[in-house]
Amino acid sequence: MTRNQSAVNTLTILGQVFKPFLRLLLAALPLLAWAAPDAAEFRARREALRRASPGALVYAQGGTEAERGNIRTGFLQDANFYYLSGWMEPGAALLVGPETDVLLLPEPDPARDRYTGAKQHAGSPDIAARTGFARVVSTKELAALVASQPGARLLASPSPAPEALRAAAGGRETGSAVEAIHQLRMIKSPAEIAMVQQAADVSIEAHKAAWRRMGPGLFEYQVAASMGFVYFDAGCEHHAYPPIVASGQNAIVLHYQRNKRRMDAGDLLLMDVGAECGMYAADITRTVPVSGRYTPRQRELYNAVLAAADAAIAAAKPGATLEQLNGIARETLKKAGEARGGKTLDNYLTHFVSHGVGLDVHDPASRTAPLEPGMIVTIEPGVYIPEEAAGIRVEDMILITRDGARNMTAALPRTARAIESFLAARPKARR
Repeated sequence: MTRNQSAVNTLTILGQVFKPFLRLLLAALPLLAWAAPDAAEFRARREALRRASPGALVYAQGGTEAERGNIRTGFLQDANFYYLSGWMEPGAALLVGPETDVLLLPEPDPARDRYTGAKQHAGSPDIAARTGFARVVSTKELAALVASQPGARLLASPSPAPEALRAAAGGRETGSAVEAIHQLRMIKSPAEIAMVQQAADVSIEAHKAAWRRMGPGLFEYQVAASMGFVYFDAGCEHHAYPPIVASGQNAIVLHYQRNKRRMDAGDLLLMDVGAECGMYAADITRTVPVSGRYTPRQRELYNAVLAAADAAIAAAKPGATLEQLNGIARETLKKAGEARGGKTLDNYLTHFVSHGVGLDVHDPASRTAPLEPGMIVTIEPGVYIPEEAAGIRVEDMILITRDGARNMTAALPRTARAIESFLAARPKARR
């Protein structure tokens, strides 16, 4: 067999294995054009920060990369810096303050560029148009810019202040800008909502691909690989977090990540998996029967968790708090029944049931402040019962609207009957 023939045969086999996934991706093609915020929106965010921090000069520093790149993880941009700038290259920073709106870019570094590629700098052609900042300077000018505003309060993100700002401050006190930026990030713009929805939609297709493939004898990591294939092939850049694909008693571990166990007939499979697309994250969990049908006890527990989720979602609206939603979910579980040890099910909910989602999978959110339109939060009750070797969680992403809430991940089947119907209809896949 020639090398070319071998390559053709290999591609043919891969095409057969992934053909069901490719059909899903063709259906999802409209999702690929990420609706990223434009330069005007980033400017508006900086103006909002200026209003929220009167008289302050805010320094926000982006992510950095090692001399030869971040070999294990690749470069990851700082979320606060990206929120204010939209800039994705490493080593940058910005200053926002009275009459100040400046992007600082590192000097050219040919040696580093050989490893990680050429970067834009203050002298690059059309740099203002490329960045959306009217003024772009070298990071070497930071000290002069700070000194030009001796009366301004200095605030920084991240906090404590990075060494670059401390050196430029010349002994001036620096405070934190993180809380002010996080307050802004809690309310998503229409463009951000669209970005999160697209990440959610791709993640839903990943879950469905996993459901089509899973079965007794398959390993957890094979299911995780099927899910990652879908969203990476769709153009998403990262897992939003390490995939949690937990079968049997592994589902009792909240952030189980080994993904090494072989699934057996009769197991439940908890999949807490989401994509990060264009910097925005998704976070979705379903717990499904590996054999295609829940046992009576599995169905009883699953329905109890789903009822808790539904009750919390129904109560989600402007003015409610995450603490209240958590209490509603717990009270629902308490009334739903007991584990075999005699304790009510709320005793087996071992975590808070909600957090924000956005640029970070655990985005800024307050547990006690009233919810507002434009906030995106999860609702994720679960029960984790060691004596029954059972872990069940249902997690959806909820957009708070003017008069209630919208489930952004409702397209992924949620009820036991709908999940079983989906599994019954799947073609006999080559695993």
